[in-house]
Amino acid sequence: MNDEVKKEMPADDAAVYVISVAAEISGLHPQTLRQYDKLGLVSPSRTEGRNRRYSLRDIALLRAVQKLVGEGINHAGIKRIIELESAMANMAIEVAQLRIEVDALLEANPPKGIAHRSRSQVIVYKQEK
Repeated sequence: MNDEVKKEMPADDAAVYVISVAAEISGLHPQTLRQYDKLGLVSPSRTEGRNRRYSLRDIALLRAVQKLVGEGINHAGIKRIIELESAMANMAIEVAQLRIEVDALLEANPPKGIAHRSRSQVIVYKQEK
């Protein structure tokens, strides 16, 4: 993408899509989006007038929820899966930050007689296709 196109595209977490557009992009009915919001599965931002505004991240989550529904998982199970995946992603980020910090400390203060840990690649989030 060139720089002009990048400037025009909203950030993934920018809440800019009204419910009808989010429904069209996600392939779901607007009433389904309202239901998922009511159940706490996908919580879009709100305008001052209390209208829902969805981000690209919200739309991706809507698709993920719909996939889990298609696999026969109930709404309570989906909510728990979303919570656990979010917690896991946050912990992966924290672990990556701690590894960077430990590596910097080890480099600044090399231990005596302790074998150096080999650097491994850290995957923060891998999305299934």
